[in-house]
Amino acid sequence: MTLPRPLPALTADSRPFWTGGACGELLIEQCCACEYLIHPPTGFCPVCEGRETRFAPVSGKAFVETFTINHKQWMPGLPERYVLALVRLAEQDDVRLATNIVGCAPEDVSFGMPVSVRFEQCEDIWVPLFAPDAGA
Repeated sequence: MTLPRPLPALTADSRPFWTGGACGELLIEQCCACEYLIHPPTGFCPVCEGRETRFAPVSGKAFVETFTINHKQWMPGLPERYVLALVRLAEQDDVRLATNIVGCAPEDVSFGMPVSVRFEQCEDIWVPLFAPDAGA
């Protein structure tokens, strides 16, 4: 079910991240020189200071770093209880995404829980959400 949500403005830097879900891919900016993953996208590598980057697909596997259960309906159409989380990607611990955890009851979410990406289409944007990883 698609929920109403504020949508980001698409820019040249962020478009691949927000539209990669159309192909089922979580695309993260990556330095062409040292392969460091960069998020949010900046066009600049903070490790080697390289300026040549590309968007590369990652596995979509992650772990819940921290979370909170929201108990207030902030917008019409949103559920009263939902999980807002910060997940860290399996490929690189310092790449974290703010997201919602879906596919389970809020009280079933735990720190370190393995999750995998799901996409929710909202207009031309594919919002990456995460659900418990059944294969973990």
